[in-house]
Amino acid sequence: MGTLSFFRASWGGLFETFYTFKGTRDVASIAAGAEAVETFTVPGVALGDIVVGFSFGVSLAGLNANAYVSAANTVTIQLGNATAGAIDLASTTVQILVARPNGTFFA
Repeated sequence: MGTLSFFRASWGGLFETFYTFKGTRDVASIAAGAEAVETFTVPGVALGDIVVGFSFGVSLAGLNANAYVSAANTVTIQLGNATAGAIDLASTTVQILVARPNGTFFA
């Protein structure tokens, strides 16, 4: 569970709404060559919204990371381990920022 919020801002007219998430996550150990998928409930986000950024409160220790809105109210972060050994991250804070594009600007 995390804290959620949304706010309206123009940011140069590119985006109409921003959504934020902040919560704690303990990702299971990821074996060499394997991938983990973590999903986060972020009320209000929709397909077509853009994950502007995300952060973990610890080093990703060589993991590759990608985040996207995968469904209504859901952000997915994929963590891939291309290293030669398993990586086990400590429990940490995850923060996510999602933006909804301004429909008229991107039309």
